[in-house]
Amino acid sequence: MNTPGTPSRPSRRAFLGAAAATGATGAVLLAPGIQLVEVAQAAAPNAASAGGPGATALPGANPRVRWGLLIDTTKCAPGCTDCVSACRTEHGLPEPKRRTDVQWIRKIEIKAIDTGRQGSLPVMCQHCAKPPCVDVCPTGASFKRADGVVLVDRHLCIGCRYCMMACPYKARSFVHEPVTDQKPDAPRGMGCVESCTLCVHRIDAGHMAGGGSTACAEACTKAGHGAILFGDLNDPHSEISRRVKEIRSTVLRADLRVEPGVHYLGL
Repeated sequence: MNTPGTPSRPSRRAFLGAAAATGATGAVLLAPGIQLVEVAQAAAPNAASAGGPGATALPGANPRVRWGLLIDTTKCAPGCTDCVSACRTEHGLPEPKRRTDVQWIRKIEIKAIDTGRQGSLPVMCQHCAKPPCVDVCPTGASFKRADGVVLVDRHLCIGCRYCMMACPYKARSFVHEPVTDQKPDAPRGMGCVESCTLCVHRIDAGHMAGGGSTACAEACTKAGHGAILFGDLNDPHSEISRRVKEIRSTVLRADLRVEPGVHYLGL
């Protein structure tokens, strides 16, 4: 406890948050003679205006591209979890034992109040054009790439979980326990927040240029459902772009105007 007249000692989390901030210009006086970068001004490095607010130019992040998903709920089979299992296998995620355990994709069941029609659909990070998680992150750990993929830099994440509270889709998870048997393409860490990456390691390896897709979409196609389509929403010649224009689709919580990169058919 501090005695009267003694400057308050900055918390470890505040210190780490300020130390991790990059690209900021302001500073805050924490104690006499001690100045740290102001956390509130932290932002993802190398902002690229071509990718929109908060976008970051990184190798493999093409600003002319907007990666996204189109999910046909009329083809999504109730009780099927092939997409969930494929995501866990691809990224080395453990099976959830508690409600708070890591989930990058979760299947939910819905029912229309007026008609009683029931449906099933996967929900994951929606890779918003205006992501609330990026807006509230104090260290720049949450960021949006120039190609629309929203990610978390685990080296900057201080585990404050502001992004989890800001996400209207409950798409982010916190890693509570030590991580073992990690996949090289999906580094993870205890004390960090994580979520769907749109299989960004495949994107950066050039896998998508050859007609490749995400693990969830591949598994859904292999199972014979064909409910998940991945592609470039900005390319007028891509299948996903054509279908979004030809068939009426919707986004979850359109009223929030965060412009998700995941579209749904049949809702």
